[in-house]
Amino acid sequence: MFDALFNYIENYAKSNLSADDKKLIEQTFKLRKLRKRQYYLQAGDINKQIGFVLKGAFRMYSVDDRGHEHIVRFSLENWWVADYESYMLQTPSKYNIDAVEDAEILIISNTQREELQTQIPAFADMIKELDKRANIATQNRVHAAISLTAEERFNNLQNTYPYFLQRFPQSMIASYLGISPETLSRIRKASVGR
Repeated sequence: MFDALFNYIENYAKSNLSADDKKLIEQTFKLRKLRKRQYYLQAGDINKQIGFVLKGAFRMYSVDDRGHEHIVRFSLENWWVADYESYMLQTPSKYNIDAVEDAEILIISNTQREELQTQIPAFADMIKELDKRANIATQNRVHAAISLTAEERFNNLQNTYPYFLQRFPQSMIASYLGISPETLSRIRKASVGR
């Protein structure tokens, strides 16, 4: 069950975990199972744990006054799931996070994460790399949202995360891209015709 997390840490840390490191990680992370459509987090709650996805898919979204969902993030296997602002600052979340498929995640609290960072150098290295990549991904997402056309956003998604198109319904992809399902359908038909 922990092999995917160990591999992830070692891949991003570029160093190996000792047997003691692995044992401490196993003692710290807890397994949580969620059913399809079950909430991991609801808006207004504080995100007390971050989860490493072993199996399944998640979406993070807000709902506006008219009841429209605005998806800001997807998470799949070997990704992390959390509202980072709520998790790091321990403030109420603006977002809902729910399972799009039946899921299994390994969860850890912010305090536990900080303890592991001080005790396991590879874990600390992985967190630094994760933070760096998250900042870059956020910057790219903002740039796409304010600078690219709907078609360019779709092409960017198709090139960067093609598996999203297989794992998430078209309505969720449209919400993630900030376009209507009809616009997405038109763009997809046009891209197939090329």
